[in-house]
Amino acid sequence: MNRFKKLSCSLAIMLSIGSLFGSVSFAEQTAPKSFSVLSLNVAGLPDLVSSGSPAANTQKISPLINDYDIVVVQEDFNYHNDLIKYVTLPYLSTTSGLAGIGSGLNRMSKYPFTDFIRTKWNKSYGLFDNGSDQLTPKGFDVARHQLEPGVNVDVYTLHADAGTDSGSMDARRDNIRQLKEYIKTYSDGNAVIVMGDTNCRYTRSGDVMEELLAENNLKDAWIELVRNGSIPPDGDALMDASQLNGPNYEVVDKILYRSNSIVQLQATSYKLEDTKFTDSSGNQLSDHYPVSTKFQYTVASNVSVSSPFGGSGGIAFNQLEHLPAQSKITKVELSSGSRVDGLKLTFGNGTALSVGGTSSSGYQSLQLASDEYIKEVTAHKAQRNGEDRIFYLEIKTNKGNILSGGTKTTSITTFKAQDGWYIAGFFGKAEAELDRIGAIYKQLTP
Repeated sequence: MNRFKKLSCSLAIMLSIGSLFGSVSFAEQTAPKSFSVLSLNVAGLPDLVSSGSPAANTQKISPLINDYDIVVVQEDFNYHNDLIKYVTLPYLSTTSGLAGIGSGLNRMSKYPFTDFIRTKWNKSYGLFDNGSDQLTPKGFDVARHQLEPGVNVDVYTLHADAGTDSGSMDARRDNIRQLKEYIKTYSDGNAVIVMGDTNCRYTRSGDVMEELLAENNLKDAWIELVRNGSIPPDGDALMDASQLNGPNYEVVDKILYRSNSIVQLQATSYKLEDTKFTDSSGNQLSDHYPVSTKFQYTVASNVSVSSPFGGSGGIAFNQLEHLPAQSKITKVELSSGSRVDGLKLTFGNGTALSVGGTSSSGYQSLQLASDEYIKEVTAHKAQRNGEDRIFYLEIKTNKGNILSGGTKTTSITTFKAQDGWYIAGFFGKAEAELDRIGAIYKQLTP
């Protein structure tokens, strides 16, 4: 048995985070709200080679999409205009392209999304057989969906390599591991939903879905709600078609998720949509039934984030889940030349969180008193090599002490903690320099 079978699908996600003078708990939350998601492989290859009937059925799928808040699709190739013809959801990705050109991955959403990124798999297998995955650039997409101001979820969709031959199995393992590592870096500290055609089965010993779950603290809505948290062991595929929404019928289309310290997600329903996405004769509108999940979410009332400011370059970072509990910032350091290179926070317990690089002049530093904290940060941006970067930062404490560096510009924003709050850390993008920055706010405790 795969060693990850022994790990629980519902690994505990930390429900409290450190603050300057206390801790934040999800006991302090807003009232719960809800949204729904859907994932569907639309079988949108040219009609002559598709395993569905997309020329006839794609326009029938289109209006059904409007019943969900976030929808991701796979194999959306040659009939994209038919698919979106009756869609009223306001936020849509642009088509990835026809078969052979695009990944077939697209999305429609009630919620605005930013930072939409398409990534091709590092490995695929099969040209005119074994799934023919090399005929089109399959991969995964991610975008940051804003449920409400300061409440964001990274939503991924994927279409993994098909086939059960050794070459396809090897490619698919590589696909899942590539996604696993990407989530670790790009979505560090963020709430996450992963949906799509994984071509994986928990019962298939060569697949590695359990790694994706365990190493990214993800839950599978089907495992959690239909199988009461029990991952099926390796063995025969679960194909009890007498109860398609039962615990003994597994599909390769999956919905995974996790919370973070700001938004607590809870799947409240999971369904294989085996009756809705059919024609008047009861025939499937695609060769896959969609899978859907309803989520309830609550928002912590004593931690929040700003909107980000800056460019799209660099590597994503988020200090939210790395801020030490019960330990305050004791020193702030800034490295800058003509632009801001790096930023470092040191905490009373010795933890140091660094982002960006270091200029030739090293770091300037500001030591904070025992009752001192960051109250306000002003950032200036401008373009460098065609991309926005942070050119200047000014960090100001509640005692009026200031640490600053870089070059001032005319494009400015200020992150200011409201009364009773403070800036506890940062998120954004950085590599050799600071490309983007946002503030993490926490509430002061008495």
